[in-house]
Amino acid sequence: MNITRKENYIIIEDRNIDVATFATQLSQSHSEIENNNVVVNVLDKGNLEAKELLVFLEVSDIHRKNKKSFVIASNPLSVDTLPEDIIIAPTLREAEDIVNMEELERELGF
Repeated sequence: MNITRKENYIIIEDRNIDVATFATQLSQSHSEIENNNVVVNVLDKGNLEAKELLVFLEVSDIHRKNKKSFVIASNPLSVDTLPEDIIIAPTLREAEDIVNMEELERELGF
């Protein structure tokens, strides 16, 4: 896994493994990232289907319960096919915007 640190979040990506393995590794190493807002970059994996992104649901739920953002940067797909607990952005820039908005909401007590 490659981790790129930004001002108030980290980008995690791994171009060498499939999405399911990536999600498993992320879950296993969650303690290393739990204090960071996270953007998971799977844009290089092509057009993923909803069921492929659901592998991130468990780690996303745990992360968001700790009041940290967990956003998946993935090629566009209908958000109607995913639970509300998974946040998807079609670009890294939009993922960053979501992290910033969620940080602001937390600061304001929402």
